[in-house]
Amino acid sequence: MQIFKEFRPLAFLIAAVCSVATISQATAQELPLAMNNALKQAKIPAKNVGVFVQEVDAARPMLAYNAAAPFNPASVMKLITTDAALELLGPTFNWKTQAYVDGTLNGGVLMGDLGIKGSGDPKLVMENFWMFLRQIRAKGVRDIRGNVVLDRSAFEENAYDPAQFDGDPQKPYNVGPDALLLNYKTIALRFLPDETTGQVSVTMEPPLSGYALQAPRLSKDAVCGDWQGKLQADVGVAAAAFNGSYSAACGEKVWYVHPYRMSAGQYFGGVLRQMWGELGGTISGKVMPGNVAPAARLFAEWQSPAVPEVIRDINKYSNNVMARQLLLTIGAQASQAPGSTERGARAIRSWLSGKGIGADELVIENGAGLSRNERVAPNTLGQVLVAAFHSPVMPEYIASMPLVGYDGTMRKRLRSEGVAGQAHIKTGSLNDVRSVAGFVQASSGKMYVVVCLINHPNAPFGQAAQDALLQWVFEKG
Repeated sequence: MQIFKEFRPLAFLIAAVCSVATISQATAQELPLAMNNALKQAKIPAKNVGVFVQEVDAARPMLAYNAAAPFNPASVMKLITTDAALELLGPTFNWKTQAYVDGTLNGGVLMGDLGIKGSGDPKLVMENFWMFLRQIRAKGVRDIRGNVVLDRSAFEENAYDPAQFDGDPQKPYNVGPDALLLNYKTIALRFLPDETTGQVSVTMEPPLSGYALQAPRLSKDAVCGDWQGKLQADVGVAAAAFNGSYSAACGEKVWYVHPYRMSAGQYFGGVLRQMWGELGGTISGKVMPGNVAPAARLFAEWQSPAVPEVIRDINKYSNNVMARQLLLTIGAQASQAPGSTERGARAIRSWLSGKGIGADELVIENGAGLSRNERVAPNTLGQVLVAAFHSPVMPEYIASMPLVGYDGTMRKRLRSEGVAGQAHIKTGSLNDVRSVAGFVQASSGKMYVVVCLINHPNAPFGQAAQDALLQWVFEKG
């Protein structure tokens, strides 16, 4: 091992020289021909494209085009947030959701309050929450004669507007961060037409206690079309009404909705009352926000999956609300204060600085890339990826990204090309943004970092150019 370390600088030099010789005729300021042609076909000027390609053991990039310019990265911003989480929180870190009792427990009756304290678990989904409640129930609590107090103090309380990004607050990706985030604060509405009865059945998952559903009328439209728009949905705090119609031609459909008019507490309370009742329990008091009383004693605890499983969901499926949770958790752990976007961004900047990555252009608004304001330069993101490859948690990090041609957001791309199965690539998209970043193992066996960011109104047509870049690195690297 000592011999390897002594000769490592020489290995870096040899790798750099060989890489220059095998990367075709491209220089640091020339795009590959196939990529350039695809950009022209899409009518995307080269000045609106930033590219960074570097072999992981090389001393400098093999291809750097507009690499120092700041670009909106869309969801590839998650690569910075998730890498920081792996290194700053650690690969064994998990989130704890705790139950506290403040009162006396006798014969299954709690004469007092039950406190539920969150720490920002990004994956407190229904099955996990059910197991948590089962744990409380198994320890002897059946009837809660006081209140249920929801403690969200792990995150800083800030006003959040789910309509701010794109004016569509009902979209699940517009859910805000929450120290007691439950099931991504989303409901799944399932519609099933029955031509025999002439009615539409509507069910909701998770069910919320006392929440009413008014079904749409069944139509005989021959085409399903814009079935969501035709429903004329009104998803309120206590009920959801569908004042329009649903075509029998649609068959069974599921619509995932963020019930934004409900507060996080109302959503949590509705799910809690429903599930607690199904477990045979009762709640006499309110489900209300507050802090766990100092005298309350810890009664039960649910532990989330560790960071590697969480970042896998974030990167493979581009989960925005989970990425927001991660950024606030980073801030909370770094500052030992309630998590906030500002604290999380500050912790990431400090972490980058410690790696020698200046990132003066970096703008972090939520760490998820669902932003018009976030910015990063291709060479900054590229340096992060190069450093990540040499990190002890590299396997967990790379495995979190979509495998080209196989899964996640890359499952349908480049399936018939040689790079399929040879690259882990995160994608990002907004109206004027298309981005890819990650790792390509070339046919030579060498590993390359690849970043390509496009900011232009025609960016949605830039996928072919990005795919050409990935294939070029695979073939020529």
